[in-house]
Amino acid sequence: QVQLVESGGGLVQAGGSLRLSCAASGRTFSSYAMGWFRQAPGKEREFVAAISWSGGNTHYADSVKGRFTISRDNAKNTVYLQMNSLKPEDTAVYYCAARFGTIATNLLYDYWGQGTQVTVSQ
Repeated sequence: QVQLVESGGGLVQAGGSLRLSCAASGRTFSSYAMGWFRQAPGKEREFVAAISWSGGNTHYADSVKGRFTISRDNAKNTVYLQMNSLKPEDTAVYYCAARFGTIATNLLYDYWGQGTQVTVSQ
């Protein structure tokens, strides 16, 4: 069992930055690939970024490539999402998720956090 708790969301102006954190419980955090997803009002949940268990492999949605960076610290059981050059269209609830095994860009993750709101104003 893995429990995930996101933090770091908030209100920011366009062009600004935020760093999201996702703290995981459990002793096997390093066995899980981790992902960030987001869901805007009236839209489906979509993939944002993912990182392999070792941190050596990452993948990004085209819409955030070059602006967002995913990283992890297995010693702290935490995964991060650094978001720069934020745009109003980045406004959404952001979720982290854990998947035992390999990295994935779909919704087939085993555990999900409760989400944190990110709002980007004009």
